[in-house]
Amino acid sequence: MADHLQALAIEPRTSDEKTKMLNRLKRVEGQVRGIQKMIDEDRYCIDILVQISAIESALKNVGYSVTERHMKHCVTDAIEKGEGADSIEELMAVLKQFSK
Repeated sequence: MADHLQALAIEPRTSDEKTKMLNRLKRVEGQVRGIQKMIDEDRYCIDILVQISAIESALKNVGYSVTERHMKHCVTDAIEKGEGADSIEELMAVLKQFSK
């Protein structure tokens, strides 16, 4: 089912969309490196936990952005092609994983 539904994603991401998402992920990457350094330097646990929380929030925002785009483009396209039920089922399964 997933291979079939992936073929529905007919509209590529715009250059602006890619740039924004990649910049967000690069910031997350930098934050992860910062936490590694904090651990290496034996920094205060609360400071580390605050940074971990910031990373989790940033990743969730990237996930929401991807989800929104998927719904507006891929799911909409699947519905128009009469394959909406499968697309929605696939999305719901992923959202359950995302919310854990």
